[in-house]
Amino acid sequence: MVEPDTAAREITFPDDAVVGVVGAGLMGSGIAQVAAQAGHRVLLYDVADSSLSRGRSTIEASLEKLEAKDALSEPATDIAARIETTTELVALADTALIVEAVFERLDVKQDVFRSLDKAAAPDAVLASNTSALPLTQLAAVTQRPDRVVGTHFFSPVPLMQLCELVRGYHTSDDTLAFARSFAEKVGKTCIVVNRDVAGFVTTRLVAALTAEAARLVESGVASAEDVDAACRLGFGHRMGPLETMDLIGIDVMVAAADNIAAETPGDTFAVPGLLRRMVAAGELGRKSGRGFYSY
Repeated sequence: MVEPDTAAREITFPDDAVVGVVGAGLMGSGIAQVAAQAGHRVLLYDVADSSLSRGRSTIEASLEKLEAKDALSEPATDIAARIETTTELVALADTALIVEAVFERLDVKQDVFRSLDKAAAPDAVLASNTSALPLTQLAAVTQRPDRVVGTHFFSPVPLMQLCELVRGYHTSDDTLAFARSFAEKVGKTCIVVNRDVAGFVTTRLVAALTAEAARLVESGVASAEDVDAACRLGFGHRMGPLETMDLIGIDVMVAAADNIAAETPGDTFAVPGLLRRMVAAGELGRKSGRGFYSY
């Protein structure tokens, strides 16, 4: 295990570095957008042209909203022009950092990391946007485990300020410093997870809170509206836990909680039956039009 080095490091993410992003969904397109806003050329990869087209449309719509609010330092079209799309993984060969943002399943991400390890430059850093899966198990399928790191951004990426940096068992101090420099250049504040526990910091907290919130609703103690109001007004949360779950995706939260529960004794992260029934019924939150609320 690489022990954290507390000495200050003068490692910065170069202004002219090219950033690769794998996965053109909501998270991937958001990461590509903030990297382009920071002045970087971005290569956005996905397996299908249709996914890339949707991703680009999402980015352009987001930039147009920010431009209308005078929140951009340059025209939206200039920022969007720095993002290139590709269905060829070899196109990422000259990138300094590649951020993976594909479906939250270990075997899927491991397949991506095996391919990236072959396609990327030998000194490129490989990062994962995973919110719960063990970084060490992703790094283990590569020949560069010291250059694999977690960069967990939050949705929507252009608006949320946090980036959770996660060390795998072999992640080097230089790799962590490189990832921090990138995250800070794209406008994020970082926290560091020094031990690769399932769910890291943020997902463990939100999974415990959302599971208990769902249990309160399931058992008839309180309505979803009242549970959320309690957290907003009593604790100062911007969103209630059930509203948050609808935003993230109930299926995503169930998968994350299951991953954490598998490695954590006790029933803190046990998924309530209500959530599994909602997933089975296709009530996944905002993306399906209905979850704890209708959209």
